[in-house]
Amino acid sequence: MPALIEADDLHKSFSHTRAVDGVSLTVNAGEAYGVVGPDGAGKTTALRLLVGAYTPEKGSVCIAGVDMRRDPEKARAAVGYLAQRFSLYTDLTVFENLRFFGQVRGVSPKGLPDRAAELLKFVGLHGFEDRLAGNLSGGMRQKLGLACALVHRPKVLLLDEPTGGVDPLTRQDFWQLIIRLLTDEGVAVVVSTPYMDEAARCNRLGFMYSGKLLIQGSPRELTAGLVGRVLELSAQPKEQARAVSLADPEVEDALAFGDRLHLRVTRPDGPLARLPQALGSAGVTVSRLRPIPPNLEDVFISLLEHAGEATA
Repeated sequence: MPALIEADDLHKSFSHTRAVDGVSLTVNAGEAYGVVGPDGAGKTTALRLLVGAYTPEKGSVCIAGVDMRRDPEKARAAVGYLAQRFSLYTDLTVFENLRFFGQVRGVSPKGLPDRAAELLKFVGLHGFEDRLAGNLSGGMRQKLGLACALVHRPKVLLLDEPTGGVDPLTRQDFWQLIIRLLTDEGVAVVVSTPYMDEAARCNRLGFMYSGKLLIQGSPRELTAGLVGRVLELSAQPKEQARAVSLADPEVEDALAFGDRLHLRVTRPDGPLARLPQALGSAGVTVSRLRPIPPNLEDVFISLLEHAGEATA
């Protein structure tokens, strides 16, 4: 598949802060690339470099084969961008917003009504053409933002935490739209997200911390390093169970997942043999202790800890 996004060794600083530090990534047609990391990691700055809103101090960006420095207008014409915060005109109607952004993006006035109708049906806003954007719910605003980002049929779609603050059902609906764009139109998507269930939907991921991409790969590739090293512990009281578990020499961390704990271990056999007795002696009632497959949150918390230790 052809590469629609090629970023090489991007650097960007603000005052004395290095927001993006040597980021390189490639995204192909029909591929979703997820950028995951804590607040302040540089995710938004990286997306703004890709869209051409910022000029990198070093490095290059090519969009659909066009160098952003040499021909920024042509490169930007292939990009649809949805910012983290709602950035449409609240005093315009749904249709007026689409018409405005269509005109800005050079969509033919003759073809604009049909394109608007097509997009509103696609995002589920058909029938809301005359509603003011300011009167839409949070999820409907994000869907309108997506429609406006797609109005000129871009090859590349950049989404900065597009489902932040919306309900789980709306998040599910939004991702169904993204999947349709990937499969039906071959759009290349870069999406930053704080949600691990969304990250798991991406073809590939990059974990960002302090401006750097620490690791990249598919969800399966990223979790492979922790296979056999995560135990699930259901026990009460949970805080006491966590303290006892962390005292075991082969338990690296104990993370709360609802009413359970995920224990990251150097190897499973020792903790599986020792912990039931240690927990019982401490007055902890154990319901379950078993190996489980690692999830992305296990991986990224482990990476974050190692990155913090490296910079300490």
